[in-house]
Amino acid sequence: MSERVRLDVWLDVACLARTRSHAKELCDGGKVEVGEARAKAHRLVQAGDRLRVTLGPGRARDLVIRAVRDTHVAKALARELYEDVTPPPSAEEVELRRLERLSPAPAPARGSGRPEKRARRQIDRLRGRGQG
Repeated sequence: MSERVRLDVWLDVACLARTRSHAKELCDGGKVEVGEARAKAHRLVQAGDRLRVTLGPGRARDLVIRAVRDTHVAKALARELYEDVTPPPSAEEVELRRLERLSPAPAPARGSGRPEKRARRQIDRLRGRGQG
């Protein structure tokens, strides 16, 4: 086991990203900071580094790396690779997350998707491409 490992590999091993390529996308999208600076996927991290990983709108996690590994381990052991130092959410944030979970996503506007078979055939006839 080495003392330093690539950031994208560590995020994958620590189960903070689904795959290494997902971890690379997080880094490339500016969702990962190491010590207050945006980090690229190839950056080497070591025990003691502080990370901030943004997983969604208003959902950032502050972590301190306890150990580094470059091979996959069981999820219970993977959680021991870091210490979560994220401050607990305020009462307003908890309520906002609860409301977001309860409210359904807005449905797309009617007719905004692909036309159905009958409508497509009518469009083709109007454009002179369809059969009689």
